[in-house]
Amino acid sequence: MKWYYDESGCFMKVYFAILTAVATAAVAGSVYICDYEYQADLKIFVVDYEYQADISVFVVDYDYQSDGEDALWYFVNYEYQSNIDIYYVDYEYQADLCVYFVEYEYQAGWEGKNK
Repeated sequence: MKWYYDESGCFMKVYFAILTAVATAAVAGSVYICDYEYQADLKIFVVDYEYQADISVFVVDYDYQSDGEDALWYFVNYEYQSNIDIYYVDYEYQADLCVYFVEYEYQAGWEGKNK
């Protein structure tokens, strides 16, 4: 892929990377936590408050509960079992997605107009 500029002067490759990250997050379900940033499909920053998040996530007990749901995550032990590989970053500016973990399933979902 070549580096393309659009009318605003932004790299189109950056848009493609962001679009890919969001599309990958949209089928989250089973999640594996990577040891290194370069292994991850998506870089995650955990926020302290729900209003700061792009998505509120509820962690389920079983894999089948997370099928087809963006905001319901099931953490797996091995990379080959996952739908998405994530890496937790230390700062918000490093993240592709800001996440807030909720206590109840009904609270889970995309925040605002984000999807």
